[in-house]
Amino acid sequence: MRGFFLSDEELGKKDDDHKPSKSSGGLRQPNWHPARGPPRRSLKRIALVLIVATVVYLFIKNIPVLGPDARMRRPSYAYPPGLAPNAPKRPTYERPQPAQPKSNNRLSSTPERTFNGPVRFLELAPTLQAISGTRGSMLINRNVLFASSSLKSAATLLPIACQMGSELKSYVHFALMSRSDIEIRELRKVNGIDDSCQIIFHDARPDYTQISTDDRMENAVFRAFHHIFNYMHPQAILIDGSSNEEPFFLRAAQQHSKAKKNTLIELPRGSAKRLEWLTKLDSQALRMWNKIHMDILIHAVPGASGSLIRLLRSLSAADYTSSSVPHLTIELPHDIDPPTKRFLETFTWPPTHVYNPTNARHLSLRHHIPHQRISEEESSARFLESFWPAQPEHSHVLVLSPQVELSPDFFHYLKYSLLEYRYSAISTYQHWDRRLFGISLEQPLQLLDGKKSLSLPSVLKSTRSGDAADGEISTSFLWQAPTSNAVLFLGEKWMELHDFVSRSLEAKQELDPVPALLSEKLVSTQYPSWLEHAFRLARARGYWMLYPGEDTARNLATVHSELNRIPEEYATQENSKPLLADDASEEEIENVRQKIRFGTEIPLAPVSLLDSLPNEGNLRPFGDLPILTWDGQSTDFEELNSLSAKYAAEFKEIVGKCGKESADKKKEKENLSTQDLFCATD
Repeated sequence: MRGFFLSDEELGKKDDDHKPSKSSGGLRQPNWHPARGPPRRSLKRIALVLIVATVVYLFIKNIPVLGPDARMRRPSYAYPPGLAPNAPKRPTYERPQPAQPKSNNRLSSTPERTFNGPVRFLELAPTLQAISGTRGSMLINRNVLFASSSLKSAATLLPIACQMGSELKSYVHFALMSRSDIEIRELRKVNGIDDSCQIIFHDARPDYTQISTDDRMENAVFRAFHHIFNYMHPQAILIDGSSNEEPFFLRAAQQHSKAKKNTLIELPRGSAKRLEWLTKLDSQALRMWNKIHMDILIHAVPGASGSLIRLLRSLSAADYTSSSVPHLTIELPHDIDPPTKRFLETFTWPPTHVYNPTNARHLSLRHHIPHQRISEEESSARFLESFWPAQPEHSHVLVLSPQVELSPDFFHYLKYSLLEYRYSAISTYQHWDRRLFGISLEQPLQLLDGKKSLSLPSVLKSTRSGDAADGEISTSFLWQAPTSNAVLFLGEKWMELHDFVSRSLEAKQELDPVPALLSEKLVSTQYPSWLEHAFRLARARGYWMLYPGEDTARNLATVHSELNRIPEEYATQENSKPLLADDASEEEIENVRQKIRFGTEIPLAPVSLLDSLPNEGNLRPFGDLPILTWDGQSTDFEELNSLSAKYAAEFKEIVGKCGKESADKKKEKENLSTQDLFCATD
């Protein structure tokens, strides 16, 4: 009963404290331990875990939907009957039925484009992994890519791609980056594309295209080009540059082209017909599409205002859809005719029909200050100084005489021939391009001396069976003699001509007497004096000019003779005499008659460019073209090399003063230099 009468101070103590101790001194037993309190920290941790779990559960339970339907996070795939389930197909968007609208409202025909989630390509990987045979991993290959987003643009590009693929010069690919969910097989069927087109298709559409924002589609197009580029390394990408194409696609294509520095060809409206020749080029030629640039140089002469105005009008009427408008430089004489002054006051370049959003002027007028007649050397130097290629491999100059009139398709032919004969794989592989001095738009009818006619070569026209010949047709040919009426000079050869003229003028001043190789004139005075230097360089190097056949020349340019004027440096009293004197002999009469007959111009007969070319519009390779020596004799490649080496050795010995020791030291010529021909001027 004692425990019930404890004092307040002893409340809460155990009874053991009041029991008598068995040991002396009242000490506690050694195995005694104080009692522990409740685990308060563990309780706090358990409570915290319960609170966090509750918050996470409530968040997951009420997580917001990031799209029109929660099932968008897991797209379902529908496969047509008979198709393997592992073949990727377009995702199906099974959106829930919306609430019934009011009777006076109408459902929208297009889904709301608000989705901006991550981009995935569900069908692109299999086709990219399957093109390893095209050597797409190599930077230089034979792949060409067509791409579109709009179905209208696809309908424009697919026939062009089909024609290019059937030529079997490149591996042609087509990538669809559209919002449309049309099947690839249906796209092929609608546009008449079969296996003969040799096109490799790629479905580069991302998921959820119909509900994606324009920003997401632009990002998807850029990423699609990036993936394709890594697997394919296309040498050129061709797209529809007209208003039919989607703006987001054009922006992404241009951004990717700037990022990767690849060739992007934006085809203008109507290019399927006007640029049909593009399908004849291989991948290496197309790779240079945007890199090459051509300038135009015109050397006007006094008293030829009518000819100059006619030439400028034909230039303005030409079609420049294949490239940017070239820069135009006009060399004016000291005395400018009043009609020429009035015409130049209103003349605009680029022409008004050419797209020029910045209103940039690509026209330079150069007026000669000296009034007195200039010499041949001064005229040559002054004219050649009018142009200098910034990039010799890509910059070229078209030299035009005021007597020339051009057809609307002349620029297409120039670019087509330049890309094929200078940059194509077969031309560069066989080094034919190293011999090319330039490309002429006219077909010459006489030799450079102006006395004898030029016998134009022809080839046998084969029948459809290819077993027998069916007459002869005109053909393009290679001639060692350059002309000056309408010819495109390659930038590398123009720089070499600069160096050759400079060293020739220096040698002419130092040598006494002047050797016949520098003083003898083989080119008629109806041509400018600088052509004599170009003629000597072509003979020493074995260069040739490409001339069109008669049927093609009629569609390119014609040289009018009724307003012909001789160059300034030859405009003396002697040259102003009539061609036929009153007491002329029979031989002189016959020579004048032949000269007038040879000067008959070839009239322009503008037709489609490919229609004027033989061999179904394909340019003949260098190896199939006839070759003529400088005096018009038919020859072959080996004989041309022999004649060139003989003339170069004679020139080095007589003009360059190159002895045997100098020849041993300079076994190879320097690039874009004629130093190996002139030892005395080093």
